[in-house]
Amino acid sequence: MQHAAHKEVSRADGRTPSARGFAHPERNTAALGITEGMKVADFGSGSGAYALLIAPLVGEAGRVYAIDVQRDLLRRLHNEAMRRGLRNVSIVWADLGAEESSKLPARSLDLVLMSNILFQLDDKRDALREAWRILKPTGQLIILDWSDSFGGMGPVKQHVVTKAGALELARETGFELVREFEAGAHHYGLVCRLVPKKL
Repeated sequence: MQHAAHKEVSRADGRTPSARGFAHPERNTAALGITEGMKVADFGSGSGAYALLIAPLVGEAGRVYAIDVQRDLLRRLHNEAMRRGLRNVSIVWADLGAEESSKLPARSLDLVLMSNILFQLDDKRDALREAWRILKPTGQLIILDWSDSFGGMGPVKQHVVTKAGALELARETGFELVREFEAGAHHYGLVCRLVPKKL
């Protein structure tokens, strides 16, 4: 289950006006290698800081699936996408802690972004398995999250998923690390790829 209640308070990834200084959506997006025509899912999209940046990059031939459990944020994101003329953003309501929760076809996406969502999920492995299911064999998983609580600036200490913890979760659910990237002073950035499952 995804905890909706404190997402906008503690997400601090640029999706709330008070938190823009902690992470750098523009710089992080530029590090992802997104190209025209790609199909991308933003797990835990919030009000859309990343989805709205990615949509122009994938262009009319691509698509961004903004997935969140908070309907009010999705409505806000939809309205902003329409205001900007971004008609390639699809809104998906889902609790990412459930099997096949995104409702997207298997092996259909080029990239799944999980930004500041792992610490909010009770069922972290289920969300990662869903990412594995919907990614193409050549697809990539991007994990951006808080590296610590930083005295309460980020999530509460017991909810923090460290970089080592995220890598272990990724390995357990069928991913391997490709590279790391600088994601801001308080965050880590991981690029992972699928490990083919043995029959």
